[in-house]
Amino acid sequence: MTDELYKSCRLCPFECGIDRTVSKGRCGQSAEVKVALAYPHLWEEPTLSGQGIENDVKGSGTVFFVGCNLHCVFCQNAEISGKNADVGSIFTAGSLADEFIRLESIGGHNINLVTATHYVPTVIKAIEKARKTGLKLPIIYNSSGYESEKTVKMLNGYIDIYMPDFKYFSKRLASLYSHVPDYRNICRKAIKAMYEQRGDPKFDEKGFMISGVIVRHLVLPGSDMDSRKIISILYEDFGDDGIVLSIMNQYTPMPGMPYPELTEKLPESAYLRVVSHADKLGFRYLYTQSGETASESFIPKFK
Repeated sequence: MTDELYKSCRLCPFECGIDRTVSKGRCGQSAEVKVALAYPHLWEEPTLSGQGIENDVKGSGTVFFVGCNLHCVFCQNAEISGKNADVGSIFTAGSLADEFIRLESIGGHNINLVTATHYVPTVIKAIEKARKTGLKLPIIYNSSGYESEKTVKMLNGYIDIYMPDFKYFSKRLASLYSHVPDYRNICRKAIKAMYEQRGDPKFDEKGFMISGVIVRHLVLPGSDMDSRKIISILYEDFGDDGIVLSIMNQYTPMPGMPYPELTEKLPESAYLRVVSHADKLGFRYLYTQSGETASESFIPKFK
């Protein structure tokens, strides 16, 4: 069944229909799973990485997959997600399962799958193999939010924590920066499907998240009103305690940016307006960032 799903690929909302066993899809990748980096990432949300929870922070066992269906103009990981990305190593379902086990063996708190949408059939097989081998860690699906409901349903029973972005409310911004004017509606439906599977957030006795949905939102320069609209509809859909909301200020201008408004870092005042809006709505589980997080030092060095 795995190969069949790649032969006329409809794993993401673009449904490009390309036979990825012989060619590359819109994601820029064939059916061969490619991983750029797998390591314990120390800078995810504290409930995933361990900051403030334990003294010896072990990190989130993060697997960065090569390729992406969105190709956002401001992407910090364009080196591995771009249309012509040619980095990383090829993994089978078996070797990917072994990598999950390795990350568990060195103390990672979870297995964090970053941008795995276009490899979901193989990822599911890898999770099955790893679980049979003894993997006990929660599995995180770390996503752009531009997901097909059918693919989310395929993942039911395999994913413990969904961590989608919610990038845009505005069709104009979604079209301009990611070429997907339907982003808001697609993302909103996908997050609802994720919530239907996992429900309200659950944590272990230490405070590590073991189940639920974390929605991330990166505030972009000049777009704080758009950010507030996103937070309002998340509150409308999930109330004050149905999801963990993570509001990020770490926008980093990348070289060659074609849009003048995105050539500067996010003003602190704009970020604080967004955080204040979330505070007023009363989100119970809310992560925010402070200080100098807009730095390329937060971008992993890929091989």
